[in-house]
This record gives sequence, C-alpha cells and structure tokens, in this order.
Amino acid sequence: MSIGQAVIGRGYAEGMVTLRDEHVDAPVAHELLAEYFAMRTATFPGHTYTTVFPDPSVFEPPAGVFVIVRDDEGENVGCGGIRRIDDGDHGPRYEVKHLYLRPETRGRGWGRLLLEDLERRAISLGAAELVLDTHHTLQAAGGLYEAAGFETIDPYNDNPNATRWYGKLLD
Repeated sequence: MSIGQAVIGRGYAEGMVTLRDEHVDAPVAHELLAEYFAMRTATFPGHTYTTVFPDPSVFEPPAGVFVIVRDDEGENVGCGGIRRIDDGDHGPRYEVKHLYLRPETRGRGWGRLLLEDLERRAISLGAAELVLDTHHTLQAAGGLYEAAGFETIDPYNDNPNATRWYGKLLD
C-alpha cells in the first residue's frame, strides 16, 4: 500500500474508521504525535518523558509505514506506525511505535483495529516478528498488547521511557 491509500475498517463498538497511510512528517501526523507526546509528558512519572519526533525515513516502505486513524465524521483521531529495526532470531523484526488514540475515542476497539492493521502491514513488508516497548503505567495499552498475542520479552533497546517490552512472532 502506498502513501495516501486507505483501508476502511470495522468500528467494533461504535462507528467506522478509516486507516490511511501518511507521511510521519505531514501536518496531521505531527499534530497527533505532538498530542501524544504532550499527554505522555504530563502523565509520565516525574514528568521526565523524553520526546523524540521520528525520522521520516524509518516510516517509508519498505522500512516501515505510518497510519492515521480517521473516524466516520472525518476527524483524525489517532495514529501509529511500524518500522524495521533489525533481524532478530526469527528474521526481520519490526517495531510498533506511537500507537495513540485521542482519549474520547478509547474503548471502541479502534486501538485493536489499528494494531491488527499494523500487524498485517508488517507481514506484507516481510516481518517475522513485531516488538514494542511501553511503560507500566499504561495499563490499558499493556492489556491491548497482551490480548493481541504479544508476550513479555527481554529489553531490546535502551528507551528511557520504557519499563516493559513485548514481542510477537508473525505467521
């Protein structure tokens, strides 16, 4: 799928969403990432969250992809991406990054829909494994990852914002 193409997804609990490829440095992506980073900074223990806007090249196929979530009213309500990081024991390993939904949209199943979409995209790019890191205070996120089949793994990076690491082998 090239930048700009869209996939219509089920909204599970409420409404429909569109998942659309977008350049990570596009204004809409930057706005959502800025919201995500501001929320993490405000809620991070000690307010010591390290904000790093991503290098656009790591979210361009085949290195990765960045996705915007748009609700059925046309509002951009979330984002997330995958990027290739290395070859793990099982082959190409991609990392889930910046999975974010605006607070008013949570609980509708859209996070699951976005994570499933990113997994499909990783498989189409040749990924053998998906990994991600998170913080233990993000309990809902941890529950989402575990429900999606991710298991706790040893740290694969030195992200100062992370206290938990997850991985999932892909079919």
